[in-house]
This record gives sequence, structure tokens and C-alpha cells, in this order.
Amino acid sequence: MTARPRGRVSPAPRRPPPPPRLPAAPPPEIAARILLRTETVLVLDKPAGLSVHAGPRGGPSLEDWLPRLAFGKKRVPQPAHRLDTDTAGCLVLGRTKPALAELGALFAGGQAEKTYWAILRGGPAGESGRIDLPLRKVSTAAHGWRIEPHAEGQPATTLWRVLGRGDGLCWLELRPRTGRTHQLRVHCAALGFPILGDPFYGVPAPGGLHLLARAIRLPLVPPVEAEAPVPAAMRPGFARCGWRPAGSGAPAA
Repeated sequence: MTARPRGRVSPAPRRPPPPPRLPAAPPPEIAARILLRTETVLVLDKPAGLSVHAGPRGGPSLEDWLPRLAFGKKRVPQPAHRLDTDTAGCLVLGRTKPALAELGALFAGGQAEKTYWAILRGGPAGESGRIDLPLRKVSTAAHGWRIEPHAEGQPATTLWRVLGRGDGLCWLELRPRTGRTHQLRVHCAALGFPILGDPFYGVPAPGGLHLLARAIRLPLVPPVEAEAPVPAAMRPGFARCGWRPAGSGAPAA
């Protein structure tokens, strides 16, 4: 005769539910923003007004997009560098942990070649130049934080070249050699010609901040290059300086 076990029988442990499956492809409105995709790298055309990271107050951010950009991978891609909320254009993401580490080292070491386009109110007299102006962050209870030039700040260098002029505006190509917060915005304002639509260091304007992370080149194997289009809201300002859409037979730089 088989003896029955005394007391209650413990139920078999439940297996945790499997993690949610990430989508194999993003929705069309996000897919249209992908400038380049490899097995290890994504380059997105970030829209102006979208924060890369959700701040303490919450709200929409690029983080909301990341699960939809996995393309079936188990790991969600992560940004390899910063881009101001108000700035549109090329943003690089790493799709694997090793790739993110490699990309981070490239940006930290100044090896990522970043090219920006900006429309300035007024403009420098010359056609090209270099700005070496240290920057520091300051904060007050009344006005919050901002960046200002200061001899004891962090070194900051920007190369610039004029691509066009018109109607009191100037179209600049900007190549930062350092990656300080608001570097290009403060450097342009320090020249005496703030970026069109800059609410921090100039004055607001239709179309918002006219600053575009136009192109990125990464010395990977093979090299990675991507270029962002001029957003519709900025096109009137660029057109006043001679820019025309690609394929129109006019200058597009």
C-alpha cells in the first residue's frame, strides 16, 4: 500500500512569461527616418523637437522609438552620442553592445566627422574661419541653465565655411572639433550672428532653430556615411541663401 504524503503538495513553480517579442520592422513613419542600417549601426534623421532621452518631466522622446527599431534583434539600439532637442538630423545608434562601445569611443575621441548646416542672422565678413572659444555651463534660479564663453571653461573649437548668403542671412557649414553642449549655437552667437530661430542665444523665428546635423562619417570597417535632408520647416531660410533641393539643377551644396 502506497503511503500518501502528509500536508499540502506545493504546486510546480511557474515559468516566467517570455519577454515581449520586438517588432520585426518599424512603422512607416519611423522607417522613413532611417538614413542607414547595417548589422551594427543605425543612423536616424531625428526630427527637431524630439528629445533623445526622456527628461525628469517625461514626455515624448527617442526612447519611445527604440523598441520599434530592433528589427528582430533581442537588444534595443541605443544612441551613441547626444543631439540637442531643437536640432534635427543625423543621430547614430549602436545595435549591439560591442558596436555601442566602439561608437562611443569614436565620438569621445573626436574621430567621428560631423558636419552641420546652419542659417545665421547676418553673417561673418570672411568666407571661412575657426572659432576657439572655451565654454562653461552656468545656472540661475531665475533663468535656469545656459552655456556661456569663459576663459576658464572647457576648450571648444569649431571650423566654419560660408555656403551661401541672401536677404540678410548666411548659410554656414560647421564642423565641430569638440562636442560641448550648445557649442555651435554659442559659437555662432559669439561671432555676433546667432543661428536663426535660436530661443536661447538669439530670437525665435518661424521654422524653429535652423541647425541641421547634415552629415556624419564614421571610420569603421567599412566606413559609415549618412546625410540628412533639409527639413521642410527650414527650407525657406536655406532657399533665401541659395539652397535648392537635390535634383533641381541648382546649388544644393
